[in-house]
Amino acid sequence: MSGPFGPGLAQGGYWNLARPSIPAHQATSRQISGIYPFVADAGLGHRGPILGVDLNADALWHFSPWEAYADASDRGTFSTNLLVLGAYRAGKSATIKTLVTRSLAFGHQAVVPSDPKGEWVTVAEAVPGGVVIRIGGGSAARLNPLDRGPRRVDADDEQHEKMVRQRRITTLVSLIEMALGSTRLTAVEHAAIHDALARSIRSTGDRPTLRSVYEHLGTIVDDTGTDFRLSDGAVQPRFVLRRFVEGDLSGLFEDESTVAFDADSPIVVVDTSELFARSELVAQLTQVCTTAWIQAVVSDRSAGRTRYLIREEGWRDMTSLAALQMFQQWLKLSRHYGISNVVILHKMGDLDAVGDADSKERNLAYSIVGDIENKFIFRVNHQEAAALRERLNIPATHVEDARRLRMGVFLAYIGQYAYAVDCFATSTPWEFELFATDSAMQPADDGMLQLLDLELLDHFWPEQTPADDGLDGWLSQPRKETFDER
Repeated sequence: MSGPFGPGLAQGGYWNLARPSIPAHQATSRQISGIYPFVADAGLGHRGPILGVDLNADALWHFSPWEAYADASDRGTFSTNLLVLGAYRAGKSATIKTLVTRSLAFGHQAVVPSDPKGEWVTVAEAVPGGVVIRIGGGSAARLNPLDRGPRRVDADDEQHEKMVRQRRITTLVSLIEMALGSTRLTAVEHAAIHDALARSIRSTGDRPTLRSVYEHLGTIVDDTGTDFRLSDGAVQPRFVLRRFVEGDLSGLFEDESTVAFDADSPIVVVDTSELFARSELVAQLTQVCTTAWIQAVVSDRSAGRTRYLIREEGWRDMTSLAALQMFQQWLKLSRHYGISNVVILHKMGDLDAVGDADSKERNLAYSIVGDIENKFIFRVNHQEAAALRERLNIPATHVEDARRLRMGVFLAYIGQYAYAVDCFATSTPWEFELFATDSAMQPADDGMLQLLDLELLDHFWPEQTPADDGLDGWLSQPRKETFDER
């Protein structure tokens, strides 16, 4: 300031008669490491849609599995698949919906093979050009899980035919074993299924259906010229497929498809919520059929599309050994087809529904999930601490952090780096309301005051005991109270 006294005399400010002497800050290396100004992480860069705010860097966090895969630096990844794990109401679905809808502007397509809760339907209806395929509930839509699918342009005829046949056999075996309670089929039963499928392909002009396979299994049983062992092996698979032709799953998957996959739509959702309300077995059978149909139509590299394949309740895709092997192969081919499989689980314990304890199926399921390189870990319960450390090799300090995360905040493991991201910090009110999945738990606001139920309140209020103010109470030995009595 100019002048010998500065503005202090006229304006009541400060005096600058002498420059203040401020000593340099001194601290140990342990103390000064906490205030070092360059500890903020550089992040993944600005490629891809904004998913949230990096809490360590206080900067916008961009993410795209394809951009991360194409990154040749040490922050790149070797896979486009993504594991999403967290407790209920931790923000998993809302975060993935945010990622998917913001990725549409980058040309990526979103495909939901099975929407068990119908929550993706509202998203597809809000997106211009979105397609919803409803299965069950009076809908006339029918999907054929044995569809051939598009021709692979990068494989010769022999390779293509081998892959199509393997997908069809895997679908049939998975459906039959699942309906039998994950019972492994015998070699004779496998042979009967192969024979019936081959006959169906010949009789339908390479357009086999579950109904046709069911009918040819019956022919094998009734044909007197058939080997009696093969005839016996066709009995049980035929009874299982009868459920799709004449039972509670008829009219859904037994004939040729009546709907087509729209490759130009930004988002395609198969709504299976009506069927998932029936039983757990129906839900699993439905997911196998719809996933097989989707995989048949999206395994087309010539389309030049990058797609998110969102697998809600991902453990249902791994309910048998055949399904596990197909699922593992599909994850390995994701880069080949330009697909990012998003596997959503509530907890690692979901995989305990796969096979028996220490079985080959369960160990393979844990191995498949553990091999997914990119992970979004949301808030977890304390029971999951050991599973995260042992199955996913997450550091103990990160596991403790995951137990305290608030809704919408997650730990992102992309390649060799970890990030703490707040997704909802960048969500608009429109997005937040569209992606909310717990609206049914919100109280209805009808503008009326709700009176308390006093009788119910008294039920929870502790009973008052009369005070003992007599002489006997003072002289008697105090009674030791138990935990229940307190």
